[in-house]
Amino acid sequence: MASVPLSSLCFSQTPNPLCFSFVASDNLRFSSSSLRFLTPKKNRTRIRVSVCRAASPSPSLVFRNLDADDFRHPLDKQNTLILRAIPGLNQLGKALLGTVAEQVMLLENIGTSVLVSKDQLSDLHRLMMEAAEVLNIEAPDLYVRQSPVPNAYTLAVSGKRPFVVVHTSLVELLTQKELQAVLAHELGHLKCDHGVWLTYANILTLGAYSVPGLGALIAQSLEEQLFRWLRAAELTCDRAALLVAQDPKVVISVLMKLAGGCPSMADQLNVDAFLEQARSYDRASSSPVGWYIRNAQTRQLSHPLPVLRAREIDEWSRSQDYRSLLKRALPINSLQKV
Repeated sequence: MASVPLSSLCFSQTPNPLCFSFVASDNLRFSSSSLRFLTPKKNRTRIRVSVCRAASPSPSLVFRNLDADDFRHPLDKQNTLILRAIPGLNQLGKALLGTVAEQVMLLENIGTSVLVSKDQLSDLHRLMMEAAEVLNIEAPDLYVRQSPVPNAYTLAVSGKRPFVVVHTSLVELLTQKELQAVLAHELGHLKCDHGVWLTYANILTLGAYSVPGLGALIAQSLEEQLFRWLRAAELTCDRAALLVAQDPKVVISVLMKLAGGCPSMADQLNVDAFLEQARSYDRASSSPVGWYIRNAQTRQLSHPLPVLRAREIDEWSRSQDYRSLLKRALPINSLQKV
């Protein structure tokens, strides 16, 4: 991970150290100074039109007393324990993250966005509130930001109220149900308290580069462990997306569209064909040479490959763990009556 000044907020290879994104690529750019904004098209002045492009029914089940470990991916559990074992990580992170950096992050991300509410982009507000209810978590603030790069990310700084940012191009690309799955993915990061470990580990990594002598070696070691944890955390949050969508094809469709979709081709994409593509990737990487290439390909990525994420969510949707969670869930209609 390259050393990045917190004031720039422009990252070409790695996500913001204080955010999580639901993307298929590691080329993230969300600084207002780095974006090339799309020219507004006729009759596309209201995001509401895109959000309602393909309406879907609301989730039918809600999870009460849902714990993060109920759906946390085993690799996430394993790598979180490793991060917790790093001496002084919490204390150093708190010392390095000052109020100035916090204000820069907050102002940069919300200064040019639109705050979603019951009176502003009400459809998006409903999707967020429903997803938060299903996952039994308090809904964060939600902002919509103009950007041609489909992306969504969550910011949680120094115990302040977290917020989720969704780019307009992502809204245009997805159906209502798919967009809600993305929001649920972001809520999964908050539900699992991922912000603490990502923030502290990344600050420690950036700080280690300034240590004479062994500083770079220390930072490199932390970088590999951080990326390993990040990839595992993304698998966990894909599960949160499934808990809200309650249909694996919805989550897989999001991954497929982020990998190679656009609004004009959306109705031609095939989830089953994408899953077969994932299986073919597994077959191609099963040989010793393929295994080596696969590890080299993913080692420096903050997100797992889209086809691997699709295969993972498909397998979990068939698992006993997922079926057991569904049995614990309650119908939303019955809760509303109570």
